[in-house]
Amino acid sequence: MFNDFKDRYMRRLTAVLLIFIAANVFGQEKTNVSGTVEWDTMQVNARFTLNLAAAGLRLPAGRTQAETLLASGFFDLIQPHIYSLQVDSSSTIADLIARGELNYADIESFLLTVSSIAPALSPDMRNITASHNIPLTNLSLSLLRHNRPSPVTRTLSNVSAAQYTGIIIIAVDSLPVHGMRSSALPVPCMFPKIWDSEMNLIYERSMFDYRSSSGYAPMARYSSLSNIFMDNPSGLSGEIKEIVGERPLRIFARGVFGIKPTDLIIDRNDSLLIISSEENRRLLTQGRVVFIMDESVLRYEF
Repeated sequence: MFNDFKDRYMRRLTAVLLIFIAANVFGQEKTNVSGTVEWDTMQVNARFTLNLAAAGLRLPAGRTQAETLLASGFFDLIQPHIYSLQVDSSSTIADLIARGELNYADIESFLLTVSSIAPALSPDMRNITASHNIPLTNLSLSLLRHNRPSPVTRTLSNVSAAQYTGIIIIAVDSLPVHGMRSSALPVPCMFPKIWDSEMNLIYERSMFDYRSSSGYAPMARYSSLSNIFMDNPSGLSGEIKEIVGERPLRIFARGVFGIKPTDLIIDRNDSLLIISSEENRRLLTQGRVVFIMDESVLRYEF
């Protein structure tokens, strides 16, 4: 037991050190980073700003050097924010690196996929800023290693259920935490699980067939409540309708589960509507799932 505790402690310590070191590498260049993690669009928008005077640079001759500093500092400045991303209910990217499930080369390869906007000078000519768009879908794809999806749980006997075109799970309120006398607001992650009220696992990453379509999409999407109460016959925004179709099954989450409250618990009767039909089980395999969460957890700034 002591060795297990020691191993967990060392993994956590390594993860903290990774974030600390990455956050301080480029401090001497007077470069800072700010941005937004957007779970509803599955991307990170980051801005890197260099103070020209503090870096000892003068315009116009120093502009090229300033742009070089911004480009060279990109990896080190963004890494702590990538490391802190929640992968599942128990792990962040830093945890995966600490356990050896992911390495620095994986992160660098991912960051090479980002799109950027040409650096621009501030109106007072004191700072120069570069903006980058980082797609989280590409990162989550790199973490999916299974060759074929695991079968979705099914019932032993058939249960009469309509054929749906997608699944919407509404979890905008604070919900009971399974196994604890507390409640928590559900939060997003890359690979959320779905459980039923009898704690049978209904959906997790190995059940997702990420190779089923030509363009990769995450195993579950996140959106706000307003996007399922639009002023149109279906009530759905165009983005959600593209994922779940015209006749989605709408379910209210009953609780949350996990070290972080990322995994949703639905009523057993609702789960039977999904797993008792081959067509409805396929909705999980294809990732035709949307989690509706409070707007406060869908985006955060750093």
